[in-house]
Amino acid sequence: MQRSEINALIRKAERFFNTMRFHLPCWAYWGPQQWRTATDDHAEVFDRMLGWDITDFGSGDFLRKGLLLFTIRNGRPGPGNKPYAEKIMIVEENQETPMHFHWNKMEDIINRGGGDLVIELYNSTDDGAFAQTGVAVSVDGAVRRVPAGGSVTLTPGESICLVPGLYHRFYGKTGKGTVLVGEVSMVNDDASDNRFYEETGRFPKIEEDAEPYRLLVSDYKKYGGTFDSR
Repeated sequence: MQRSEINALIRKAERFFNTMRFHLPCWAYWGPQQWRTATDDHAEVFDRMLGWDITDFGSGDFLRKGLLLFTIRNGRPGPGNKPYAEKIMIVEENQETPMHFHWNKMEDIINRGGGDLVIELYNSTDDGAFAQTGVAVSVDGAVRRVPAGGSVTLTPGESICLVPGLYHRFYGKTGKGTVLVGEVSMVNDDASDNRFYEETGRFPKIEEDAEPYRLLVSDYKKYGGTFDSR
């Protein structure tokens, strides 16, 4: 992805968050120069990969297959550590997040407003294939049953609980508009906890055709401040 494209997507996201009256932490609006002077006081942001995250999953076509996320909070495994995470995401109509599951993370995906979110589901086999068994999931505390490969559509205010090993892909429903999507989960680890059905790239290769408007979490080592805890 080009940096200029990423900059434009973040500017668009900021406008959408504002329209939806969803507010981000103050450091979400820092530019690279402010991050260069960051101190130990913001070590948790760097260490837990909080902030802006954009991926096209290696597709080269973000609007067809891609996702914009902002990680608001994230912990780490182990006693005495924060055991949970929260993200806010923007999903466009027909913009796919490809089929995947998590080895360890249980998560609730929440339609916070805007359009409708379609989630397609498969159970997984021991060798990572699609199981041809029916899927039972909790949608706002009530069991919803769908056939293998079936879908659940979340309207604004609805949520679904996804357990480890449950394949899912999601996209915005045609004609319903952009979706504001929340995620509340166990600790998030994108480096080792994602199992995509088809091989895909999680973090984009960036062509630096412009200066960053906001830093992505994958930019922190390059642009961020220096302190001991990273």
